[in-house]
Amino acid sequence: MNVSAAGLRVLVTAGAAGIGRVIATTFADAGASVFVCDVNAAALSDLLASYPRVGVTTTDVSVPEQVDSMFSSAVSHLGGLDVLVNNAGIAGPTAKIEDISEVEWERTIAVDLNSMFFCTRRAVPLLKAAGGGSIVNLSSIAGRLGYPLRTPYSAAKWGVIGFSKSLAIELGPSNIRVNAILPGVVEGDRVDRVVRARAEALGVGVEESHERFVAPISLRRMVRAQDIADMALFLTTPSGQNISGQALSVCGDHGMIA
Repeated sequence: MNVSAAGLRVLVTAGAAGIGRVIATTFADAGASVFVCDVNAAALSDLLASYPRVGVTTTDVSVPEQVDSMFSSAVSHLGGLDVLVNNAGIAGPTAKIEDISEVEWERTIAVDLNSMFFCTRRAVPLLKAAGGGSIVNLSSIAGRLGYPLRTPYSAAKWGVIGFSKSLAIELGPSNIRVNAILPGVVEGDRVDRVVRARAEALGVGVEESHERFVAPISLRRMVRAQDIADMALFLTTPSGQNISGQALSVCGDHGMIA
């Protein structure tokens, strides 16, 4: 099975830390030329220290003007584009719907959904010029199961799936494949923060909140960021050349979010 990314020109949003960093470094290790944007300048510097050939720039992908500037830098570094990984996202508020502010709602939708539109509309002409390519959009199991107390996040992630499926139909004739990856509960600082916030919202202990996270998972464990990166690599290399329009869960068989 060919999972080499040699020759691919790859852009990863929010690629300096967490899942995004693992995706970016997995592509780099597989031979791709990689460009990463992130809002965290310190994380970008840390990535660059370990991967000096990776292009980086500080960008808030929810701001169209910053996306335009980022794409100019990416094209200058990569010389074109073959793969876009729309990874940027935030957790949003953990609260009852009546306690969520308009600002919290709009910020979550802006980062988790609008940013994919801003980046994709810039990427598609480049992918067409390359003769085709691949787009991978990070959704979530919250985009197929729903997520109580996290309605802005879940709404955005459902939107990502519809966005991805529609694009796959639209762009297929141009040899551009589009898929969504739906991570389950991924080990790391971000989920640790969500577990703590949910514990506070429910009035339970952190340990109980953690147990509620893994109880609905058949494998009774969280997934790794590397699992998500491996799926992204598979989808965008020749091994995944006939996979498009799919919402692919990497979750250990997660049945319900409690």
